[in-house]
Amino acid sequence: MHEQEVDTPALLLDLDAFEANLDAMAAALAPTGAKLRAHTKTHKSPVIARLQMERGAVGQCVQKVAEAEVLAWGGIPDILVTNEVVGPRKLARLAALNSISRVGICVDDRGQVDAIAAAAQACGRRITVLVEIDVGGARCGVQPGPDAVALAQYIAASRHLIFGGIQAYQGSAQHIRAPEARAAAIDSAIGDARRTVEQLRQQGLACPIVGGAGTGTFAQEAASGVYTEIQAGSYAFMDADYARNQGAPPFRQSLFVLATVMSTAVPGVAVVDAGHKALPTDSGYPLVHGRPGLDYVGASDEHGKILLGDGAGPDCGEKLRLVPAHCDPTVDRYDWYVGVRKGRVECLWPVAARGAMA
Repeated sequence: MHEQEVDTPALLLDLDAFEANLDAMAAALAPTGAKLRAHTKTHKSPVIARLQMERGAVGQCVQKVAEAEVLAWGGIPDILVTNEVVGPRKLARLAALNSISRVGICVDDRGQVDAIAAAAQACGRRITVLVEIDVGGARCGVQPGPDAVALAQYIAASRHLIFGGIQAYQGSAQHIRAPEARAAAIDSAIGDARRTVEQLRQQGLACPIVGGAGTGTFAQEAASGVYTEIQAGSYAFMDADYARNQGAPPFRQSLFVLATVMSTAVPGVAVVDAGHKALPTDSGYPLVHGRPGLDYVGASDEHGKILLGDGAGPDCGEKLRLVPAHCDPTVDRYDWYVGVRKGRVECLWPVAARGAMA
């Protein structure tokens, strides 16, 4: 089947660009000593997770227990929930997964530690726990230094838990547009992580994992000598928001939403069948790929409005590739990836963790 025969809207994956991105990340990390623990919140697919691990990733990150379940059942052996998990049912599910995979978790509170220890004891499994520190995002995490050390000591004192290290992700820096400001934010995060690791060492606690980093800044954390695991996710696909960064990451756009022009009745306007339900707009509107002068300017539930430039516009029925503004929630809109190579459909991969939010 040719790409132009695919029914729309569809989640399109350009396999040549996608594979080049996986290879580029592996090559970039190889000389640094840092390892990739790729983030499943982006792709939500055990198939893609396995392809990343074939290229050297040591495991996968997730944000939700339900995502961890999909990966564990899909044969992924090493998973880290880079988030706090609250509630006995969710923790019981996480503990049970440790019978088939190694599934760790992050905490920023002693009460969370107690609850995880109880779930581990009930399941008869020891669970790896990382302390999340706030390195500038002001979202989750204890303060670096003494507060983090005290929580790590509390974890290490439990016979049901394993202290695994620290989580130090500066997510708010990923889309700082100016390279100098972005680098300064990450320098601060690296300093917080380095100081915490040193204070842990002084207290006799090894820190096996220092995890964090994202697609927008991974090279800096990887070169720091502090971070041991890089948790990038978007690098495999990219999106329009990352493309707006000055000094954008060295990856190709591989993820698209394929849309069909459904109306050209209004002069100067083309309407496509991909609106809010097909493309999230939290990070802006999508770009029209490879068609200069076409500007996606508005959306309703099932319609996308494209303004035409001075040149010839698309015909009714024509297919257009749209570049999502934010790849992660775009993927969660779809059941399948349509993998294409040189315009031909080569594979269909299920978005197995679609809707896995609990």
